[in-house]
Amino acid sequence: MINLTINSNPVAVPEGWTVLQAAEKLNVRIPTLCNHPDLCVAGNCRVCVVEQKDARTLIASCSQPATEGMEIMTNTLKVRNARKHIVELLLSEHRADCTKCYRNQNCELQALANEFAFGDHLFLDLVGEHEHLIDRTSASIIKDDSKCIRCQRCVRTCTELQKVSAIAVSGKGHEQKISTFHDRPISHVVCTNCGQCVNRCPTGALTEKTYIDHVWDAIYDPSKKVIVQTAPAVRVALGEDLGYDPGERVTGKLVSALRQLGFDYVLDTDFSADLTIMEEGTELLTRLKKALVDGDKETSLPMFTSCSPGWIKFIEHKYPELLPNLSTCKSPQQMFGALAKTYFADNVKVDPENIVSVSIMPCTAKKFEANRPEMRDSGYKDVDFVLTTRELAIMIKQAGIDFRRLDTSNYDSVMGESTGAAVIFGATGGVMEAALRTAYEIVTGKEVPFENINIMPVRGMEGVKEATIKIEGCLKEWSFLEGAELNVAIAHGLTNADKVMSAVARGEANYHFIEIMACPGGCIGGGGQPIPTSTAIRQNRIDAIYAEDMSMAIRKSHENPEVVAVYKNFLGEPNSHKAHELLHTHYVERMRY
Repeated sequence: MINLTINSNPVAVPEGWTVLQAAEKLNVRIPTLCNHPDLCVAGNCRVCVVEQKDARTLIASCSQPATEGMEIMTNTLKVRNARKHIVELLLSEHRADCTKCYRNQNCELQALANEFAFGDHLFLDLVGEHEHLIDRTSASIIKDDSKCIRCQRCVRTCTELQKVSAIAVSGKGHEQKISTFHDRPISHVVCTNCGQCVNRCPTGALTEKTYIDHVWDAIYDPSKKVIVQTAPAVRVALGEDLGYDPGERVTGKLVSALRQLGFDYVLDTDFSADLTIMEEGTELLTRLKKALVDGDKETSLPMFTSCSPGWIKFIEHKYPELLPNLSTCKSPQQMFGALAKTYFADNVKVDPENIVSVSIMPCTAKKFEANRPEMRDSGYKDVDFVLTTRELAIMIKQAGIDFRRLDTSNYDSVMGESTGAAVIFGATGGVMEAALRTAYEIVTGKEVPFENINIMPVRGMEGVKEATIKIEGCLKEWSFLEGAELNVAIAHGLTNADKVMSAVARGEANYHFIEIMACPGGCIGGGGQPIPTSTAIRQNRIDAIYAEDMSMAIRKSHENPEVVAVYKNFLGEPNSHKAHELLHTHYVERMRY
């Protein structure tokens, strides 16, 4: 252990801890800006400076290792003046339209300004002397350089956490900025739209592109029927922006709030998550049969899941040669959208031209996905507008809804019924577990034993998980699988996805089925979720997802009565011609730089 003192208070910490961590152990708060628990240490902003006895200069506490006998002061006049000057310099370049900024209520720079930069400004306001481009070209993300403080959280997120490198630091000194490749618009570089940079930006320099006003306009239009779908991860995170603790389940209140906002039909993405399992599971079994029985060497295995649009764009950019391995299934959002303007429109007797389809997602990449040209198989744009969890919270506040006092209510019918298997789509490993619950019964004709319905090996926060499932007691149709061992893998976060993909590309991975989610923890850690997000918060949301699953009356996708009905009355069989027309798609190779 390392012994030191902070503000004359002794503290012992493990070797390798920083001064900042030592202070936290003593409940001494040191302000930070570039520091983030998900990212490596940087020490760029210098807001966290402290004074060390007998040292000539102040030190950055977030990057300074604690050493034996160190004496640290965190609140001397020298420290406070330095912090004030640093914050003032940041503000001098900052376009301060704070009253209408998207991050006004949780801007970390604004919070520091309130603490250290009140009173007269020390430095000239430089914003008016520079041209600042606001890049709105992306369907998902807005990049506003006039609000950037060059803390480099976004760069570290994009390069280290996500292995994408869509943005980087360019220039030095006062000319330093966060730029894209050759200063191209963000829509013209290798950006996966995952939004993890947005989630970590301390100001309003990176935000999601909001469609709130478009949705309000649709709600107010008497000629339109506005339907809304909600993703599984939203119900365990929305509360965080409305005064609840992380991981509180607010499903019933969520439905009630959406009705009060004026949506005509409140439906559940979990319905189409169950549908995805039917389509994707059948596709996997078909591929296995072609490869193992027919000896078709052209069959692409392992098969990758296709639910995460950030992951889809990653493979399009980085591993286009493996696109044939990708499931042809659309994501649950887009399956829902295609059925909303066909099957649902028929059931409620509404002209699909008058339907506005809105989805509430934990994910900024869903905005890009909804705008893909491939996503118009209904004859219309399948999903018109995508709002993040954060945007929905804003709408609830705009409408003056007292969320805590809302009664709970249930989703509407036709496309509102769901199962526990669909709910766990929101957590890493959830798609795999849901698929295995159904595949077991398809292949064996037997129900999954209740004690085995929770498939623990695919759960957890490890970056890459592997499991082997031995198949026994097969029906005659699937007898070729008797005694076979199905090797599966799960990865979350694109750095982990890259590890798995590299192994597959080199022929070193003996898998049959691989689940990949772009965001850490899966959808619960999506770029559109409430800020902040940390490892502890992600775990709370995951725990809530599994608690929701346990509380469901039906926990297997193929037992969802509304899914059974859509096949019986509209689609026919899983992977039928009609199902392929509406629920399946293809993806394209994109530039690699």
